[in-house]
Amino acid sequence: MVRPQIGQGVVVEVPATTANIGPGFDCLGAALALGNRFELRVIEGGGERFELIIEGPEGAHLRGGPDNLVYRSAQRVWREVGLEAVAVEARVQLAVPPARGLGSSATAIVAGLIGANALVGEPLSREKLLELAIDIEGHPDNVVPSLLGGLCLTARAASHRWRVVRCEWNPAVKAVVAIPTIRLSTSEARRAMPRSIPISDAVMNLGALTLLLQGLRTGNGDLIADGMHDRIHEPYRWGLIQGGRAVREAALEAGAWGCVISGAGPSLLALAPDSCAEAVGEAMTRSWQGEGVSSHSAVLGIQEGGSTWAPLVEGSRPEAIVGDQSNSAE
Repeated sequence: MVRPQIGQGVVVEVPATTANIGPGFDCLGAALALGNRFELRVIEGGGERFELIIEGPEGAHLRGGPDNLVYRSAQRVWREVGLEAVAVEARVQLAVPPARGLGSSATAIVAGLIGANALVGEPLSREKLLELAIDIEGHPDNVVPSLLGGLCLTARAASHRWRVVRCEWNPAVKAVVAIPTIRLSTSEARRAMPRSIPISDAVMNLGALTLLLQGLRTGNGDLIADGMHDRIHEPYRWGLIQGGRAVREAALEAGAWGCVISGAGPSLLALAPDSCAEAVGEAMTRSWQGEGVSSHSAVLGIQEGGSTWAPLVEGSRPEAIVGDQSNSAE
């Protein structure tokens, strides 16, 4: 382990995520075939210098500086291994729109952790990076699948360890994501929730989560339909999403098994068979357009590999991960 040199760099690719999937509040999430690409390069300057360059139509409001989430995550790694922080430039190909419920902040955290660890020879294990990511984010539902890929159920065990269970997602089940131009911060979505819930609601969610996971494993649409119901967070959040309930109904009428809020929203996630997945996305964007909200949709696969990194090679600029299909309504 050595201090990284000026000019040294890495490329980190991190998938977007959809969290909760209805009843799995703060514990269930899946990595999607959509992602951000981060080029991290050591530059001249002190440990408080962090330069941010955003490539893409979103993210113009994001800023560099020592408080940036990518850099704060990198600093956690360096503190953990006993190294002083270094100045860094990050060039980000941003395909995951911020504040839309698709794990944008998780991609920043994971990129900072993996990139900083790679720059100093990977002294920290992936398990340790996972622990740091959860600590920074405050909950595991986005950062765990963002780091590991696939469908992940994460729980804090009685031993106080974080336990991650990789669950199966049948390829016959398509994820249809509808992404509006409106934004909703996670903090605002959390403030809308009550401090306590009835026991009956908690029991209902436990049963729904069991049905959902079995449906996702087998591709059984009836189980998915009965499993995509929540009483912990969604009843309090639908009112924050302009036109959200109408979009959900449009997805169901077009053949989706279920439609839920992706993460904290405002993006919506529908699960559907391949035969009608594209029609579901089109119906969702049309419905939002009728509510006066521009949006676009994508039929996405599940990204199984998780985050990856490679040394930065000048002149090599592969495209960021993108979705399979896309529909839009402006």
